[in-house]
Amino acid sequence: MPDDFCQQNGQVDQPAVFVIPLWADLLAIGVGSLQGALFAAQFRDRRLDLLGVAIIGIATGFGGGLMRDVLLGEVPRALQNNAYLLVATGAALLGMLLERLFRRLRHLITALDALTLGLFGAIGTTAALAAGLPEVPAVFVGALTAVGGSILRDLLLTLPIALMHVGSLYAVAAILGATSIVALSSLGVSITIAALVGTGITFLVRILAVLFRWSLPEQRSLTRWPLRRDRQASEGDLP
Repeated sequence: MPDDFCQQNGQVDQPAVFVIPLWADLLAIGVGSLQGALFAAQFRDRRLDLLGVAIIGIATGFGGGLMRDVLLGEVPRALQNNAYLLVATGAALLGMLLERLFRRLRHLITALDALTLGLFGAIGTTAALAAGLPEVPAVFVGALTAVGGSILRDLLLTLPIALMHVGSLYAVAAILGATSIVALSSLGVSITIAALVGTGITFLVRILAVLFRWSLPEQRSLTRWPLRRDRQASEGDLP
């Protein structure tokens, strides 16, 4: 199969899927599960047992991929190989048992998390393009693949979904990376190069947002305009 396109039954060629080695995919799953366990460990009052921690870790590591495969009508990749569940479960339990150690390595974990965010986004975006989705839905699927684990984690812990609140551009980084992949692919750039560029953009934006505490503006309403209109109307009534 060529690098950029695959032919199917004489139909129009679709972009290929960005594929990373199994070890890199497992590493990304492991980091996601580890992050989920470390996050859940903050809530001692929940009194999670070993099974609960494992479930949170698996959900965090697999959430985005499961959402992607469900939307694309495919069998979840995580259920096609024994190693995925074993790595996710082991990473989650390891994160719980060695929480203090990993807290000291938080900068390394943050960097790995930013890298996995970009990798998941690239895999999801290229999979959506290969399935024939238009550009905007492909960006949506790619971004959802990247952040889906954190969404499922917060839902299981009955917490407000973190990426919907003021934070360090977690979802924005994924959207920018997915958008760059779609744009480069539409220009005829190799899907591998486009995916690597998108992963790099996601990683860079996420790291810079953490370092400089970047965030989107908090919600607010434009209340000044009506006041000005009311003031002008009242001034017009004066003799």
